[in-house]
Amino acid sequence: MIVENPNGKVQMTNQGQISKAEKKYDLEERTAKFGEDIIEFSFSLPENSINKPLISQVVRSATSIGANYMEADGAESKKDFFHKIALCKKEAKESMHWLRMLAKANPVKKDDCRKLWKEAHELALIFSSIILNKKKDGN
Repeated sequence: MIVENPNGKVQMTNQGQISKAEKKYDLEERTAKFGEDIIEFSFSLPENSINKPLISQVVRSATSIGANYMEADGAESKKDFFHKIALCKKEAKESMHWLRMLAKANPVKKDDCRKLWKEAHELALIFSSIILNKKKDGN
C-alpha cells in the first residue's frame, strides 16, 4: 500500500520508501494493467446477446480509467486535473457496476469478476483520496 507520511515522504508499507515520481508511475501502470486485465477477461467470456453489450461497456469504462489518468498527469490547470481525476473515479465505479452485471450473466466467472471488481473498487478509493487530499491542501 502506498501512503504519504506527515512530512510529505511517500512510502510503501512493508517495502520501504519510494519517490513521488515512482508513485505516479505505479498508478499509471496499475490503471493500464487493470484495463489489460479486463480485456483478457473479456476474451474468456462466451459471445452471446447478453455478454456482448456488457463486455463493450466494461472494456470502455475500465480502459478509460488509465486514459483519464494520463490526461490528468498532463493537465493544464488544477481545475482540469481535478476534472480528469474525478473522471477516473467515475469510470472505476462504472466498471464495478458492469463487473457485477457480468458476474450475474456468467456465474462460472463470478470469482474472476470479484477479483476485478476489488481492483476497480481500490482504484475508485485511490482517486477519491487524491481528490480529498488535494482539496484539504487548498489546491
